[in-house]
Amino acid sequence: MLASAFPLLLLGFSLGMRHATDADHVIAVATVVSRVRSLGVALLIGAMWGLGHTLTLMIIGGAILLFGLVVPPHVGLAMELAVALMLIGLGGYHLTRLRRAARRGGSRGSPGHAAEHRDGHRHDLGWVDRAFGASRVYVSLRPLLIGVVHGLAGSAAVALLVLTTVRDPRWGVGYIALFGVGTVAGMMLITGALAVPFAFTRARSSGMHNALAAVAAVVSVGFGLFLAYDISVGSGLFTANPQWTPG
Repeated sequence: MLASAFPLLLLGFSLGMRHATDADHVIAVATVVSRVRSLGVALLIGAMWGLGHTLTLMIIGGAILLFGLVVPPHVGLAMELAVALMLIGLGGYHLTRLRRAARRGGSRGSPGHAAEHRDGHRHDLGWVDRAFGASRVYVSLRPLLIGVVHGLAGSAAVALLVLTTVRDPRWGVGYIALFGVGTVAGMMLITGALAVPFAFTRARSSGMHNALAAVAAVVSVGFGLFLAYDISVGSGLFTANPQWTPG
């Protein structure tokens, strides 16, 4: 039984790695990774994002498989809209932080600039980051929650895909688990790769680094707005008969 199911489980792992490359996933982690200072932290972000994504897949996707739950179109579209709003919020937050940093940079000629520079990065952060930024739990929790939101949008699609190929729900849950493991591995590779240009520009030019981070934030806002429009208007989320195809 295991030997016959192995190709299917391997497929789940492979598709999970490919799933990590979806545009909304890459854009979200690129916005977050733009702030990190080391490859190790970037890999941690990817791992925690993948873990959050997998937890949601296991809970919702497993419930669909084991208990035959049906996700109504309004609910499915609302979960996808949550991803769009999260992308807008992430990008907007980072643009605000960059604008704050640019305004602070204009005062570099002042007598107090040297003292301000010693902990200047703290003034670019929101109050939550300033209070909890040194906590490993907080650093891990943010990408975990982002992964949870992405998992909400993708769980129904993954479960429905499994239902078409696996008859035994237990093997279906195993498929979802390996799909999640593949997503974790794929996202760690992506965050590691994304961290390279941000680390490179940070070490050589703060202006170039900020410009690159701004591009990532603008893309996050723009793509989030596009998704929100497509879900709300194109798919008719707020109409009586929404059109939703899990994917």
